[in-house]
Amino acid sequence: MATYVLIPGAGGESWYWHRVVPLLRARGHDVVAPDLPADDDSAGFAEYTDVVVDAIGDRTGLVVVGQSMGGFVAPMVCARVPVDLMVLVAAMVPVPGESGGQWWANTGQERAMRQMAEREGRALGEGFDPRDVFFHDVPPDVTAEAMKGGRRQSDTPFEKPWPLDAWPDVPTRFLLCRHDRLFPAEFQRRVVRERLGIVPDEIDSGHLPALARPEALAERLEAYRAEALTGA
Repeated sequence: MATYVLIPGAGGESWYWHRVVPLLRARGHDVVAPDLPADDDSAGFAEYTDVVVDAIGDRTGLVVVGQSMGGFVAPMVCARVPVDLMVLVAAMVPVPGESGGQWWANTGQERAMRQMAEREGRALGEGFDPRDVFFHDVPPDVTAEAMKGGRRQSDTPFEKPWPLDAWPDVPTRFLLCRHDRLFPAEFQRRVVRERLGIVPDEIDSGHLPALARPEALAERLEAYRAEALTGA
């Protein structure tokens, strides 16, 4: 049995993982999926990491999974507790000293996103439509549920430099989403190669695979865990 530690992206809601959690528990695993203090202007990535580490407690056999902005938090958790495997899903990949705000310009994310929209004949205004960018492949009932609530994401985490001196020495897999409209596939392939030195795996999904394709995502996580156990 493993303990999956599921870290959400912007907004910090554990609800994002609600379709994946029962699938992993049905396989006999423990799952930790904490809410992060995303709407707290006094909280940055260090405080987010504290919340996750506190939620882990004394659990072992950890597989830490970071989605989107959770790519800043997952390695910080891995630097604090013993982890068997880290999996980054459609995630931001920072470099030491880079703030969350600097990441967008440093990686060229906006240009890549707009180029993809132009190729596909989609219009992006000053404030893009989250339904178009994030939920285009999520089932309508799940999208409707997501749109009922949601917390404000504070700017605080984007203002402070990422504090790690280097990425933790932990087995790491990266799963990019081929139909991701926020972080296009070719953009992610480049960033992951340049910043992590690995070749990402790919899944047919938009930016939110835990909502759009939970079964496929759970299967990928389980395959990564099995490979880590055997050293494959």
